[in-house]
Amino acid sequence: MESSVESERRRFGAAGRVMRRALGWTIAGGAALAGVLVLLPDGEQHQPVAPAPAPKARARAAVAAGVPAAMPDLAALIGDRERRLRKHPEDGRSWAVLGTAYVERGRRTGVAADFPRAERALRTSLKVRPSRNAEAYDGLAALAAARHDFPAARQWGEQAVRVAPERWTAYPLLIDAYDGVGDYRAARRTLDQLLALRSRSAVTAPAVTARAAQVYWDQGRREDAAAALSDAAARAEGPTERATYLVRAAELAWQRGDLKESLRYATAALRTDPDEHAAVAGRARALAALGRTEEAVRAYRSALARARSPQYALELGELYESLGRQGEARAQYGVLRETVREDAKAGVNHSLFLGLFEADHGDPQRAVRLLRDEWERQPSLRAADALGWALHRAGEDEEALSFATRATDRAHGGEVRSALYAYHRGEIEYALERPGPARRHLAEALRLNPHFSLLYAPVAREALGELGEPSDEGLAGLGQPEGPSEGASA
Repeated sequence: MESSVESERRRFGAAGRVMRRALGWTIAGGAALAGVLVLLPDGEQHQPVAPAPAPKARARAAVAAGVPAAMPDLAALIGDRERRLRKHPEDGRSWAVLGTAYVERGRRTGVAADFPRAERALRTSLKVRPSRNAEAYDGLAALAAARHDFPAARQWGEQAVRVAPERWTAYPLLIDAYDGVGDYRAARRTLDQLLALRSRSAVTAPAVTARAAQVYWDQGRREDAAAALSDAAARAEGPTERATYLVRAAELAWQRGDLKESLRYATAALRTDPDEHAAVAGRARALAALGRTEEAVRAYRSALARARSPQYALELGELYESLGRQGEARAQYGVLRETVREDAKAGVNHSLFLGLFEADHGDPQRAVRLLRDEWERQPSLRAADALGWALHRAGEDEEALSFATRATDRAHGGEVRSALYAYHRGEIEYALERPGPARRHLAEALRLNPHFSLLYAPVAREALGELGEPSDEGLAGLGQPEGPSEGASA
């Protein structure tokens, strides 16, 4: 196994020389050894290494490369750039670095108040350096994505690629933007361009491989996704970056219903970077599904103390609701609403998230209004699924099914394999008294992830029980997953 790790590191260059301790990963036979965490031998830790760069230099390198930066390093970089710009306000590159660092800090802490600061710095960079400012375009694309403004992210990402096509950092941002507006062909095309750029240049960034993993996962290529994440984690250059990929591996394991593996990955991520709040939330999610509810409550509270995330508040509220603790659930939903209001002041668009929340826990009619607007502006599969579900909750099942079909049927553009999407479609079909399709999609939801929701996985099982056994005609396809989407293996 050691020789396999070393061969990967020799292949990809500097990544293996910089970080040669902590977690190591390997790939055998082209498939990921998903879930296997390996400690490198002690002898590896005593190899001669170059002196470690200063914190601000580490953070600047991370920000420039589009990878996560450690919080202390990020603070050092922000302080350094602020001091420099007080003396040299015409330094456009420093404005771009500062703005992008603000985006990263806001993303890492969940404090959206950093986003207006980021926008001012990045637009100042464009003002003092108006032409071919790829660094500012990258920063503005990252800011727009963090605010869930994917049309703007697409605009800035395309501009960054246009002025610097050999600079790889804009491509992952552009893929996210295309996903956000529902242009999945463009997302795949951009990934192909990014991988081609890597093949003909010295680009070896693990962030490229990790972004490819998400596209593979969305296409239903689970082994390819796991292999890519293992590769990315093996080549991460520091603990913060490695923790990010471990968190993604935990999310992937969760989505396929492997709770213990998800918990192992999230725990490893937290040990690697104690500031990684997503790792704490990942542990909470797995613990809750495993029935370790008090541990899960403590973990969610810890995650919320680190980052004021409406998603964490929702998950904790639903955990309380599943335990019959309605008062505590309502309190968390209040935290969620307040966080959404505060984030909106900083330009964050939570319409899709808030629409789903209203459909499940508030006013379905308001959910429909929010999500129709979101669909018009950003017609992604996520928006189609959410709008379909809101329409169902509002009693408009025929129209709801058209959107749920779009989100889940590959013939209509649905590609992402999601237990929640399948559950939503199955429930809508059940309400429309279409037992065959309802049974098929509810079963698919539970097959993809038996624990997809503390509240709704039990509802799916109950509905399947009420529907009874499928007919002989429907039995053949019930247990078989759908094949890969067209072009998925290309």
